[in-house]
Amino acid sequence: MDRYDVAVVGGGPAGAAAAYEAASRGADTVVLEKGVPRADREGLGPDSTDAAGMLDYWIEIMGIDPEELPDDVILRELSGCRFDGPSEALHLERTGMDADYPHFGYTFQRARMDDWLVQRAEDAGAEYRLEASVTGVDSDLTGDPEHEVALRSGENLVADRLVLADGPQRQVTNRVLDPLLPEGTSITDYLGTTAANHIAYQEHRRFPDDAIERDELRFWWGVMPGETAYPWVFPNDGDVARVGLTMPIGLDLEEVENREEYLLLDAEDESIPSGGEYIERLLERAYPEHDLEDFPLVEDRGKRGGTETYAISSTRPVDSPTAAGVAVAGGAMGTTSAFHEGGYHVAVRSGAIAGELAATRRLSAYNDAWKAAIGDEILRNVSFADIVADYQPADWDRAFRTARSLMQREGSLVGLSPSAGLSGLKLYLQYWWTKRGYRDGGYVQLAEDEYEV
Repeated sequence: MDRYDVAVVGGGPAGAAAAYEAASRGADTVVLEKGVPRADREGLGPDSTDAAGMLDYWIEIMGIDPEELPDDVILRELSGCRFDGPSEALHLERTGMDADYPHFGYTFQRARMDDWLVQRAEDAGAEYRLEASVTGVDSDLTGDPEHEVALRSGENLVADRLVLADGPQRQVTNRVLDPLLPEGTSITDYLGTTAANHIAYQEHRRFPDDAIERDELRFWWGVMPGETAYPWVFPNDGDVARVGLTMPIGLDLEEVENREEYLLLDAEDESIPSGGEYIERLLERAYPEHDLEDFPLVEDRGKRGGTETYAISSTRPVDSPTAAGVAVAGGAMGTTSAFHEGGYHVAVRSGAIAGELAATRRLSAYNDAWKAAIGDEILRNVSFADIVADYQPADWDRAFRTARSLMQREGSLVGLSPSAGLSGLKLYLQYWWTKRGYRDGGYVQLAEDEYEV
């Protein structure tokens, strides 16, 4: 039976970053990735599905210099972003956060980025196993922890430390963490896989020259129902853009209030529209001077036929049971968010920290270390997501009016203050009070001392 210092479950951004850091420090490291096909990748690979945008300060959080990336990874440098409400809009030309990157951000080809992270890990000495589906983990916690990992192939392997990076569906993470919780408690009580999660759908389409800003992201808020539900357009290379949306899983149209106010709902709808129907309605309403045929699907891109569907974690994060020799990273631990369309940067950073500490046998420092590195970002996302959770279309218009006033007075949304009048004061106090409720790591919904290890 093969034995490793570190076994990483999942070969996406968090897993590949963990493997690179662990192997770079001399740890005997293996990555176990089941592998999925994509139209734009040769062979199998991690489940690389994302709208794939990176803001300037996210680059700082991720910790990878854009100069390191292959030329075909970054598709377009960005100069700004536009947010549209039902009748109001907000335009940003800078994030307002400290960052060295000279542009607003960039869009990138997610599969190529993932594959580069994998290659980097292999170059550092990690063993990367494809078609290695994990069917179970048997953990011996007497003395130094030891984990026997069973694969669908019938092979077993043993590792001293285990990094769980299997994404927001957590097919392995749930099975590993459940036995470490008090009787009658399940990890799905914290990291639910249906009601608390979101599904995203996107299509690769060609856009007419006058229908898209080639170097700006565009988002619509308050035009479709559901908590943190919104469509977007991400410019890619040439005239191709990704147009997609995020929405909660299992939303019931009968429970939607003021449904007539949502621009992407029709009066005759009997249920929530499909992702494809939403996108067609968006294109027709956002670009009325064009016909739908002016936006042809690019069928040789994406995961399948120019389209992609994928899950996004929208829960709050959990601590890891480090005393059991286990670290959970990226979407599996709930660090990614539907509010900002995933979280590639926090996945890479949390995975890197887990890999480094697992390799140097300092895993007990992991929960404090990831909070120090990405805690402020998670606090912002959790706080804003809470604030807008019950927003109706009119609330989004009011928020964008307030934000414009704040920008005119402060020069940036980051300088959030009560100086923009009554609406600004309300938004400021709401944000301050919400953040205060999550201070000192309060955004963590399962603390390390709650595990029974």
